[in-house]
Amino acid sequence: MSQNPKNYDQALFESLQSSELFATYQNAFCTATGLPLRLVGADVSEWCLDNTKQNRSPFCETLNLCKSACSACIDTNQRLMKESALHGPTSCHCFAGLAATAVPVRCSSRLIGFLKTGQVFTRVPTPNIFQQVSKSLSRQGLPLEEIKKLRAAYEQTRKVEPERYQSMVTLLATFAEQLGQQAEKLIVVREGGEPAAITKAREFINQNLSEPLPLSLVARHAGLSESHFCRIFREGTGLTLTDYINRRRIQWAKRELLKSETRISEIAFLIGYQSLSQFNRSFSRVTGRSPSRFRSEELRRLAS
Repeated sequence: MSQNPKNYDQALFESLQSSELFATYQNAFCTATGLPLRLVGADVSEWCLDNTKQNRSPFCETLNLCKSACSACIDTNQRLMKESALHGPTSCHCFAGLAATAVPVRCSSRLIGFLKTGQVFTRVPTPNIFQQVSKSLSRQGLPLEEIKKLRAAYEQTRKVEPERYQSMVTLLATFAEQLGQQAEKLIVVREGGEPAAITKAREFINQNLSEPLPLSLVARHAGLSESHFCRIFREGTGLTLTDYINRRRIQWAKRELLKSETRISEIAFLIGYQSLSQFNRSFSRVTGRSPSRFRSEELRRLAS
């Protein structure tokens, strides 16, 4: 491979971050646990929250605004990732008493990034704790009115029993291994190295998403037997043909759902589903939300 190791690692990270595999797991994890989940890069000198707000602590949401984030919070996250890089999945409590966890994602010996979660209490905070937090914030230069807002957000933060929280971390460690195994495959696809038959299949699927796409038809268009096609398609994409088609249709559905005048049943048939119930099941499985909930939440977010 001609690119230098740093660029290679960055390409692996970007491929993982934009992959359907990560998006599917992120939705499932956030829905099942009520915790946020991010995939961040391996450079521990840089840290900020991204635009993914699902399940994020209102306290962290209010306080941590990228470059203006509290320095104590930045320091905690940077130390957490350094420890995780050395010792594997690592949890700690930030200056405000919220749990924070980093799980390293590796491809062979390379550190590609970290899965990050937390922003919950694993022990019930006492009034004295926030008094210490407010003193720390005052030293950071936050005005009293802002600290009052933060207290309200602080009190809204979720609480999770330590044993349950550790089980969630164990799930992340397992998924980190799967992401590492997928990394090499993803970078091959990213660089245009996938088999020509898979490229032909993708193009055919994208051009005919609204039509029935049975395995026999797609494999024939790719010029392969069904068994051979299934094997190399799964190797190249990390998904079965059915899963890939469903996710492409759901991506289309998300765009259509932002058109408030279009009925959900019309969208289901437009994008190739044979029934509304089938569409609802597929959409919920992929996104963790029903189509109607997705529409209302996204339209409300866009209007705010």
